[in-house]
Order: sequence, then C-alpha cells, then structure tokens
Amino acid sequence: MSFTRKIRKGDHIYLDEVENKWINGKVVQKHIKYIGKEVDGKTILSSSISTIEIDHVKLYGPLLVLNHLASEIRLDEHLGQYADEILSLVYAHCLDYKSINQMERWFKRTDLNMMLNIEKLTEDRLLKALDSIEDCDLQKLQKSIFESVRSYYQLKDTGIIYDVTNTYLYGRKCPLGKLGNDKEGVKGRPLIQIGLGVTRNEGIPVFHKTFHGNVHDARTLHDLITSFSENKIKSAFIVFDRGITSQKTLQNLKKLKFDALCGVAIRTNFKKILRSIIKKRQFIQLDNRVRLNKNIFYVITQPYEMGEVEGTLAWCYNEKQQRDLRESRYDEITNAQKLISENKPIKPGLEKFFDKEKKLIRRKLTEAEEFDGYSCIFSTKRLSKKEMLRIYFGDKDLVEKAFQSIKGVVRIQPIRHWLYNRVIAHIFICYLSYLLLSLLKFRLKKISMSPIDALIELDTMYKVYIRDTKKDFSLSRTVTLTKKQEKILNTIGCKFF
Repeated sequence: MSFTRKIRKGDHIYLDEVENKWINGKVVQKHIKYIGKEVDGKTILSSSISTIEIDHVKLYGPLLVLNHLASEIRLDEHLGQYADEILSLVYAHCLDYKSINQMERWFKRTDLNMMLNIEKLTEDRLLKALDSIEDCDLQKLQKSIFESVRSYYQLKDTGIIYDVTNTYLYGRKCPLGKLGNDKEGVKGRPLIQIGLGVTRNEGIPVFHKTFHGNVHDARTLHDLITSFSENKIKSAFIVFDRGITSQKTLQNLKKLKFDALCGVAIRTNFKKILRSIIKKRQFIQLDNRVRLNKNIFYVITQPYEMGEVEGTLAWCYNEKQQRDLRESRYDEITNAQKLISENKPIKPGLEKFFDKEKKLIRRKLTEAEEFDGYSCIFSTKRLSKKEMLRIYFGDKDLVEKAFQSIKGVVRIQPIRHWLYNRVIAHIFICYLSYLLLSLLKFRLKKISMSPIDALIELDTMYKVYIRDTKKDFSLSRTVTLTKKQEKILNTIGCKFF
C-alpha cells in the first residue's frame, strides 16, 4: 500500500507518494510520484484544481474523540479477537446506532477503517463479535476494564452507587424476558432487569449485570455481592434505593466490611415507628432543618439495628413534597369523579378510593395521605444529617442519570435480539458506550460542556479524501477546525494531525 512521505530539503518540505518493497531481505522505499509541498502546515498540490476530485467524505471528529478515550484505557486490549468490531458497535451506540443490519452502511460513512485498522465490516462479522462476548467472564472483564480506568484517571475509592432498572424485549422468545414490575408502568411486556454500579464522585460505571425480568431488585445486589467477593472488589461505601434494601443484603455487605447507605420502605414495623415519632416529636424545628439545594428537609435520627446490622435511621420530612403529592392526588380524584359522572373509565389505581356506588371513601384518602412527604434512610456509617441526605438524594442521582443516558442516548431499548447471549452482549455494548460518555463528561468538566453537545459540535469535523485524476494519486485532508472544536480536542488531550 502506498503512502505519503515528507522529505525535507533545506527550508522546504516536499511530499512524495511512496511504497515499501521487500528486496533482498530489506525494506526499500520506492518513489511513485511527486505530490506537492507543505507550507505552514498546509498541503499545496502540484496539480491543477481542474484535475482534482473529491473521492469521499468521512465522519471523523466524534470518532476521533471516542477512539482516543478508548485508547487511553486500552479498551481494545481487554476485548480480545473481535475488539475492533466491538469498538465499532460501541462508537455507533454513542452516535447513531440503529441496528446490526445497518452497521455496514454506517461504517462506510466513517473513517473507522483507518482508526481501527479494519478493512471491512459485515453483519456476519459483527454477530460473531457479539457471540464472542458469551465466552468472556463479564464480571472479570468489567473489573479489569475498571482497573484500567481507575489507574489512568487516578480515581479515589469513594464508594459505589447501585440501582436497578428494567427494559423490554421485542417478541417473547428470549428466555431472559419475564413479566415483572415494569418501571415505565406498561403491562404485558417481557422485561429484563439491569443492575448498575457507578462511582460516587464521578458517575463512572464500575460494573453491571443482567437478570430475568421477574427478579426482585433486592436479589440483584445480593447476587452481585458474591461477585464483589470473588473479584476482590474493595469499596468502603455503597449507596442504593429502598427497593433494593433487605436484611440479608446488609448482612452480606457487613461480612465484606462494606458500609451502606440505603433507603427504607415505610411499611409494617416502620409505619409504627414513624407514627410514634410524629405523635411524640415535632419535625418542624430549627435543629432538625437541613437545606439540600432548593429543598428543605426536617430530619430526626435514631440508632437502629437491621438484621443484626447496627446503624442510624434518618426520618426525613419534606413539607413541599407533602403538599405537591396531596394536590396531585386531589386533582386525580377530582378528575376521576368527573369521569364517573360521565360513565367513563378512570385511571387505574384510583378505584380503591371509591365504593360500589362510586362514592369517595374518605378513610382511604386519609390512609393514602398519612406518610406523604416522609422518607427513611438507613446508614451503617456515622454521618451527619446533611451528609446522609446529600449522598442519598444528591449522589444517587448519578446512577439514575446513567440509566437515562443508557436508555436514551445509547439506545438500549427496545432490544431486538432474541438469543440469550446476544441480549447479554447488546447490554454490554451499551454499558461500554456509557463508559466512554462518562469519561468524556469527566474530561469536559473544565469547560462545562456535556458529552452529547461536544460530540454534536464535532459532527462537522470531516475527513475529505481527494484524488488527482490526471496524475492518479490520492490524499486526505481534514476540514478546518472551529475554535470550539479545537477547545474540545485540547481539553480532552486528543492530538489532532
């Protein structure tokens, strides 16, 4: 394959098209033709503009950044034989992924063949790449990838935030898909559960795992705790939502010497405790007041033992949230009364507020209002009231935003694969895509730009391949960068040639 060589003569730089030849056991560079010269970093061709044609224009800028981020953490070294194919899928999910059978067309519009040193991308090759993921121990692979991230970015071990979401499958053939509690409120769709852990400070993903759609949230973390132990994952602190909290989970975390901060559902015995506190003590007092951003909480704490795990319960009261929930419920009931008078169906879930004669049961309304605005947090680590609220209501938002990004930007759903291993592989690709976006976000903090805005800004950064029809030679040029594009590349340390 021929390439362009720069030859310096005095103060001038000349460009020749050359190719390497193997002669008598040595590599010899053979001159093919003179192309032109370089002046002030710009190429001046020895051709008439009338003989120059544009061969093709390739998407370049966003891919240059994503590939740079992947190279920094040596992602290709972790991914094995099909690393280039997997990376092409990862980049596509960050930018413009539609489906496997459209990937070949998308690949041709990009400059990935030069970046990844992959000549051609076919659907068959991509499916083999997905199938190769089945042979990996994904827990160990994620651990080794995160170790590379931690090492390169010098991340401090401040803890993990964990949560669970679900997504749905097309069709009903995949054994992973089960009917469960759809978090989007849609009934009848086959679901899968995805557990995700991210770093507390940066929101960078540490691990994920896929479960059947009917697995309870609490069991997902219990299953992953075994993985923590096997892979010797050490983290001093883990934060998770009330749907995941269980005595068994807390006991297992204690055995691993993990501290935990988690939400607690207000039911059964916890209702009795809260009623007693409301009756005996006044929440709204200056000593109980905690401001968290624009929200005001009133917090009462007490020592508590949950499944032989000692810690602190924090009872939180948010007056504004109580008022908003009450008014929202009143609006729904008022609307339901109007629909009932017109013999129309009402919103599911509101039937419990009406008797057989369609009259409002005020006792049911009072019961529903009882704990509006109240929440409960349990911590095994000694923290101030403000720290507990900041971590639970503030830091926990990182993993929720991660799920929003994976479902939205990275397009995890709906999943169109039906083979078990390809569903698992698809989610892993989405996980890696979010990893790169989170690293880009981390790097762009200095200029207060979101990763999506940066990739959109770089979308006009093309590589143009031109050809001299008379002298029969080709070369490539990148379109001139804007100031904002230069700023992005400089911020993330991406060298541009």
